[in-house]
Amino acid sequence: MREDIEFSAEGPKLRGWLYLPEEIGPFPAIVMAHGFSAVKEHLVFEAERFCGAGCAVLAYDHRNFGASDGEPRQEIDPILQIRDYRHAISYARTLPEIEGDRIGVWGSSYSGGHVLVLGAVDRRIKCVVSQVPTISGSASSARRVRPDLVAGLLSRLEADREARFAGSPPQRISIVSDNPEEPCALAGKEAWQFLTNSAKDAPSWRNEITLRSVEMAREYEPGIYVDRISPTPLLMIVATEDTLTPTDLALKAYECALPPKKLKMVPGEHFSVYEAHFEEAVTAACDWFIEHLKVQRV
Repeated sequence: MREDIEFSAEGPKLRGWLYLPEEIGPFPAIVMAHGFSAVKEHLVFEAERFCGAGCAVLAYDHRNFGASDGEPRQEIDPILQIRDYRHAISYARTLPEIEGDRIGVWGSSYSGGHVLVLGAVDRRIKCVVSQVPTISGSASSARRVRPDLVAGLLSRLEADREARFAGSPPQRISIVSDNPEEPCALAGKEAWQFLTNSAKDAPSWRNEITLRSVEMAREYEPGIYVDRISPTPLLMIVATEDTLTPTDLALKAYECALPPKKLKMVPGEHFSVYEAHFEEAVTAACDWFIEHLKVQRV
């Protein structure tokens, strides 16, 4: 069963879905949100599987995206998104259908980084699943942006900051493009194909973000929190040939994590965890939640 929900995030209303198993609750719960620029419709397949495994699932749109409130639209602030995860957890703990002391978090890609931070700072969380996570905004950006284009990008970011300070609307940039010469946030054929193909099932997705979102992504360093997650159990799901959230950065971060922890390697590039190797990734996540949220099926 799926129902619409909304909750306050100290200002904007965030909206999403609550999935409930068919059995009689209360249930352990998983709080989940989408990655960079995506919307809750991108979470449907994972949410349905987690619910089928016996967990309530709270999946929502980040502020400024989809059905949630927030301005400016299409702006990604990772720190506010982390705080909103914590608001979502607080909301989940008020629901009679949910056991507030058995809540896990799932995140993928950009939100995969968010849940690393959450696991380190919020002890209400009983386990973490971090899938193909962002580890270092600065290191990832250094690989994605050609060296000869860095100066131009920094100049554009500075101009946008000063224009916004003067009252101008934020500049915007495409998220993906099929033109390798067009500046975009997630360059490459893989990102273009996945996001444009999935748009038919996610009508609120838009191929643009504010330019400041790119600046904040360059500043974001969730990997520095990873050795603070313990004793909360951590599962990291890493793709073997990931260039978007680079494989080697994720593996180095995993080595820094303390027990209890587990690593699941999935073949392929970044988006393989949603497509060709979805079954391997979602099964590993389900098993982790069942074990550490102590899910009992009737």
